[in-house]
Amino acid sequence: MFDSLSSRLQTIFDRLGGRGRLTEDNIQEALREVRLALLEADVNFKVVRVFIERVREKAVGQDVLRSLTPGQQVVKVVHDELVELLGGSGHRLAAAAHPPTVVMLVGLQGSGKTTSAAKLARHFARQGQHPILAAADTYRPAAMEQLRTLGAQLDVPVVGAAGQTPLAICRAARDEAAARGLTPLILDTAGRLHIDEAMLDEVRAIKRELAPHHVLLVVDAMTGQDAVGVADKFNQAVGIDAVVLTKMDGDSRGGAALSVRHVTGRPIAFVGVGEKAEALEPFHPDRVASRILGMGDVLSLVEKAQQSVDQEKAQELVRKLREDAFTLEDFRDQLRQLRQMGPLDQIMGMLPLGKMLRGAPAELEGEQADLGRFDAIIASMTPGERRAPEVINGSRRQRIARGSGTTVQDVNRLLKQYAQLRKMMKQLKGMEGRLGKLGKLGGLPGFPMPRG
Repeated sequence: MFDSLSSRLQTIFDRLGGRGRLTEDNIQEALREVRLALLEADVNFKVVRVFIERVREKAVGQDVLRSLTPGQQVVKVVHDELVELLGGSGHRLAAAAHPPTVVMLVGLQGSGKTTSAAKLARHFARQGQHPILAAADTYRPAAMEQLRTLGAQLDVPVVGAAGQTPLAICRAARDEAAARGLTPLILDTAGRLHIDEAMLDEVRAIKRELAPHHVLLVVDAMTGQDAVGVADKFNQAVGIDAVVLTKMDGDSRGGAALSVRHVTGRPIAFVGVGEKAEALEPFHPDRVASRILGMGDVLSLVEKAQQSVDQEKAQELVRKLREDAFTLEDFRDQLRQLRQMGPLDQIMGMLPLGKMLRGAPAELEGEQADLGRFDAIIASMTPGERRAPEVINGSRRQRIARGSGTTVQDVNRLLKQYAQLRKMMKQLKGMEGRLGKLGKLGGLPGFPMPRG
């Protein structure tokens, strides 16, 4: 997400920060490059014009030019304006005073509406709610069956049968939600290949009848400014509350995300970052702005880790590391939890290391492939080999490589990394022991002693 734009902006601000003193001419030159970078990212030209003007007004002020770190001050101005452009404080879906909370999804066919409905259901279920889905897309072949399949995978009820009208399906879903105490009710309405009056009339009728608390427009981020145009037309014709941008993990330049709020006046609520049910993220303008400028997004990384890491297993792992009982099976568990957090390029993009990672996508793809290979290699070992890898000799390595569909070199690389990890853990344990002895003497000022 925003990889190309992020790289361009970081280069511009690196060059700006390298100057000993900033002048209005320096800043004007940098802003011309920023303008070009935004236009190449497919940001609406009107949005670019307003954004650059707002940044210019603040960046050439005396507070910036006379500061000790003018380059950093300019970056801060750009960051603050990006946050505002993306939606300020963000948008959250408030629960209705009288359940069920009705969330209506609208959009064109192919935008990812049905998949987004299921992802939203999972999002609410993880919050402890009990969602229900209405399969009101009666036009697209297999749309209802797709939603029923996704609902079954998530253990979320789906209402809708062939032969019913979309409005009848939504009514039945509302009645069932009320009778069973389920909330929110998520309506998956029908789309078309383009906006037409028949579709709009149907959506308006459902909106009048169901009075949804939230109307979310689902648009494909990869369509760039076309997505913004669709959002503007839907907002004028039907009225929307927020936008869900799908396929943000694809070859999206970011133009839709940076333009939609300014053009429509409606914020982005969620972004889809993959095909899996868990690949839906609440949209945080401040975090996204930090990612774009290479500052990282540690809060989102922590949230991903909390969702993916089993706390009991984590405590057990700490115990094993202390006792030097960390086996290849434990190593495999850690690799699997890392894979559950998502692609490595997304994870690394959340760290404040953007400048160091520039130009490393190919390497990250290789590391991502290694995670899968290492899992297969460990699965091809016997239980005894996993517990005591020192018994793995040359012939065993050949057998493991054949069984896992890898090479002996891959097996060697895994065993080397495992050995290095064990060695590092022993060094940390020894360091902890030495710090513990210091603790008996009162410790060092400013250094808390380890406990347990």
